[in-house]
Amino acid sequence: MAQIFTALVPIFGLIILGMLLKRSGFPGDAFWPLAARITYFVFFPCLIATRLATIEFGDLAIVSMALATALPVAVIALAMLMIRPLLRVANPSYTSLFQGSIRMNTYVGLACAAALLGDAGLALSSLAIGVLIPLVNTMSVAVLTHYVSHMPMRLSSTLWAIIKTPPVTACIAGIAWNLSGVDLPISLVEILEILARAALPVGLLTVGAGLNLAALRVAGAPVLFVALLKLCALPALTAVACSLFNVTGDLRTIVVLFASLPGAPAAYLLAQELGGDVELMSGILTVQTLLAALTMPLISVLW
Repeated sequence: MAQIFTALVPIFGLIILGMLLKRSGFPGDAFWPLAARITYFVFFPCLIATRLATIEFGDLAIVSMALATALPVAVIALAMLMIRPLLRVANPSYTSLFQGSIRMNTYVGLACAAALLGDAGLALSSLAIGVLIPLVNTMSVAVLTHYVSHMPMRLSSTLWAIIKTPPVTACIAGIAWNLSGVDLPISLVEILEILARAALPVGLLTVGAGLNLAALRVAGAPVLFVALLKLCALPALTAVACSLFNVTGDLRTIVVLFASLPGAPAAYLLAQELGGDVELMSGILTVQTLLAALTMPLISVLW
């Protein structure tokens, strides 16, 4: 656990630094949305694509990894749907609680994976992202559409919209690059590598800048319950799934690591777009990010 704690300290230190910079007004409120945008559309995809381009797929139990990653998320989502009648909250608030139970902050996950396993961790994390992002986005859009937006959900258009998101497009491009065996020009590869290096520091700073301490006032029993599901129950289920599907070694570390992550800022944007409770979503993300600094070292015994 000491090794995990040592690896996590700089990561959450950058998150706190981002929060302090935002609260101090430096370098200006206009900077943070732009930093988040360029990270999401440029730095982050370059990181995913370049790491997937170099991974050796031959020795990886990819199907087992995908099952161990996806099934626990599906179980938590099903549990949230089943207990809907017990949650005495309005539909918009319920959708935010639902998102908070299954989404994960990929910037934090990639940074942790890099700290623990180096480039191999980044490559394996990119595989996990390729499974999780389409899954949690489809579930989240379906729940928001059903409970709040009252618009018909077309599965084909929803999946196409998800495929076009930069992280998923980067996963497809990186795998295609890997399998093709094509050697890109060295200068182009170097450019992509330089851009990739900016993803984690800038991404973590923007995570911190997005924390909303004022939103903590909405934290109550449902928020804490969802945090318990996301930060404790999901990684525990994932560890069990890894044992069932014989996912071991570094692959197990990454799969359980991603299950233990706090919620993602993308949940706030989706709630804003489709009519969820944005204030509650902000509170959920803040609570989970702060608690994750404590729960992730404890969950590391499952890794």
